Amino acid sequence: MNVKRILSSLCLCTALQACSQSTFTPRKYPFPIPVEAPPQLTMQEQAETQAEERKRLLGDPFKGKTVLTVDLRDIPDDAWCYPLPGAKVISAYGARGGRGHSGVDLKTRANDTILAAFDGIVTMSQPFAGYGNCIIVRHYNGLETLYSHNVKNLVREGQRVTAGQKIALTGRTGRATTEHLHFEVRVSGRHYDPQIIFDHASKKLKRRQLNFTKGGGVTAK
Repeated sequence: MNVKRILSSLCLCTALQACSQSTFTPRKYPFPIPVEAPPQLTMQEQAETQAEERKRLLGDPFKGKTVLTVDLRDIPDDAWCYPLPGAKVISAYGARGGRGHSGVDLKTRANDTILAAFDGIVTMSQPFAGYGNCIIVRHYNGLETLYSHNVKNLVREGQRVTAGQKIALTGRTGRATTEHLHFEVRVSGRHYDPQIIFDHASKKLKRRQLNFTKGGGVTAK
């Protein structure tokens, strides 16, 4: 018995010594080792996150300050779009027929596609008095854009949209005498000449910094 124990101990020592002197090579698996995926948000958590984002977006664009700065030079080329490519201006912003015109009227043809000017969230999509079928989009830079007289709205209130997305078709609903797009630019519900944003001749974004004041003024540089 003692001899067997001695021989067994010698064999074990020899094996341990061989293992300590060998180089360890990690095993290669023919398939990827599964990694636990990050936890997914529940539907309730997603809804709460979206509600918080919407609340933040739709709050006061001035955020307690007296000036809102919108730097159009910082907007990537794929993050803006002229709302009605190929259109001509048939009625400019400002005085018209003894009363003010709060936007610009753009015309191409009936049932033409209207595009979102920037990324944002739809805050209105419904008939609205003389505007007819109307869409308002609040953008992440604090601006709002309005699109009206549409024959058909293609987006719903609360929907996220991206620049260049189809949102409506041109029409003559509301107080309109011909199919066209009435387009407005607003900050906190106050309208401004869309020409501060877009060059209507070239259909290009004007690359400059705009400073809006709570009193309704705006300067560009």
